[in-house]
Amino acid sequence: MRLPREIWVMVGAALLVALGYGVVSPVLPRFAISFDVSVTAANVVVSVFAFFRLVFAPTAGRLIGALGERPMYISGMLVVAASSFASAFAHSYWQLLIYRGVGGIGSVTFTVAATSLIIKNAPRGAQGRASAAYGGGFLLGGIAGPAIGSLLAPLGMRAPFIIYAVTLVLAALLVAILTPRQQLSDTGKGDVAQRERADLSTTLALPLYRRLLFASFANGWTNLGVRVSLVPLLAAALAGAPEWLPGAALTVYAAGNAISLLMAGRIADRRGRAAAISFGLVVSGLFSVMLGWLPWQAMLVCCVFAGLGAGFIQPGMQGQMADILDGREGGRVIAAFQMAGDVGQIAGPVVAGWLVDISGYGLAFAFAGSLLLLASGPWLRMNFSSRGA
Repeated sequence: MRLPREIWVMVGAALLVALGYGVVSPVLPRFAISFDVSVTAANVVVSVFAFFRLVFAPTAGRLIGALGERPMYISGMLVVAASSFASAFAHSYWQLLIYRGVGGIGSVTFTVAATSLIIKNAPRGAQGRASAAYGGGFLLGGIAGPAIGSLLAPLGMRAPFIIYAVTLVLAALLVAILTPRQQLSDTGKGDVAQRERADLSTTLALPLYRRLLFASFANGWTNLGVRVSLVPLLAAALAGAPEWLPGAALTVYAAGNAISLLMAGRIADRRGRAAAISFGLVVSGLFSVMLGWLPWQAMLVCCVFAGLGAGFIQPGMQGQMADILDGREGGRVIAAFQMAGDVGQIAGPVVAGWLVDISGYGLAFAFAGSLLLLASGPWLRMNFSSRGA
């Protein structure tokens, strides 16, 4: 079953977005620390982005339902672009914090819209593959971005934010030009009136949806929050570590993601969502637990396998979300799912930074990995139950 052209245009946009973010991510914690703040305060710069995503998510869901996915998808990317450009000219820690917070508003808008568009435009039975393709675009950019960022290190810590803004504008233009409104399935007021809406309170009563929320929370805590905020700092702090290690650690993590995405979508579609989600949570959790206790060479290997496991999680979760919605309009349901991940992404870096300050990196990564292992329990039971049946 071939994926439609609209999906591949969104994959191209995801590649551009991730390429720019990959350039910024190794620099962001160190840029914050350059304002003479602690590791915990530096991690708040990562968390504030997710905090504003969380706060604005319900509004984003309502706006998407009223105005349509496509315009909100493009608008959200342009807001993040403006935020990143402003961050390049921040002259204090508090300015950087505000600019990053505004970026979170744009981020939740375009990510909720993108998830809804992927679910709506993917052929039935290929939602896992569509999610994996979209995630693959992000991760290919995530592989190349830190490597490019390492090469651009002589330009200083402000230039990456301008590069990120440019890639976001290019991504918005790509979607605007190559997916006219009539091509890219759009909600629009008339369409909303004709489609059945998934009720959030009814969906929350489903045990399967609550499992998704906790898996999203754990994934946000470890693979989105702690990975971005602590892996570069850990790499820079390890004894005998080379200067290129922070960028390389994020690159090999993304490479592990990319390898798994080659098969994760098909496994999620053919062998079941629980199989993909449980495998990803267990593998990513185990290697995350070990990450903070090893010398730098072994740490790089752990990053590969932690990323490999993480690559199975999102395609399985988005495929399961598509099954739950079953063709219904689900802006608020998807927004709540995103919010669960954002709560983890907010709390993860702050708690992890506090654990580093009082006990070191080992405990912070052990706690983060344990959350993934805890979230895997219900999915493992589902997977074994379905095989037994």
